[in-house]
Amino acid sequence: MTKTEWITYIKVLVITALFASIGNWISTIRAGTGNIVTPFAALPGLLLLLFITLAGLVIYNLLNKVFGKKNLPAIAYISLIAIIMTIPGFPGAEFTASSINKIGLLPLCTPILAYAGISLGKDLDTFKKQGVAIVLVSLFAFVGTFIGSAIIAQIILKLTGVI
Repeated sequence: MTKTEWITYIKVLVITALFASIGNWISTIRAGTGNIVTPFAALPGLLLLLFITLAGLVIYNLLNKVFGKKNLPAIAYISLIAIIMTIPGFPGAEFTASSINKIGLLPLCTPILAYAGISLGKDLDTFKKQGVAIVLVSLFAFVGTFIGSAIIAQIILKLTGVI
């Protein structure tokens, strides 16, 4: 990747972190639990997520240079780093987990989904060419994922005695 592409990645990640921190703040206010997480309080967790994402992208790009494009997606490396950093006993795992725990999933996903929507809007002509088939496949994938998740949750909750 070029220097310009890295700068663009970093800019997008910083903007996403800013929107996520504001969304997280609003989300904790609206929750009404009294546990309000200000953008400043969420900053360590967001910086850790930013670092983890950049480290995963670096690994992904290095492996692509060495082995070619027969590589796992970047999210696999990002997830692996995040998992390792939160394993009990790993240096700083408690701080990492407690910092990231202050950030809700929905406020974090909101700017990402907005970018996805913008990206889809950019390729709307390609989407139209695929026709109804892509809509049906997407619906079946969503419904299948939902039902599969519900079945797994039901089994686990029954086995653990929660329900």
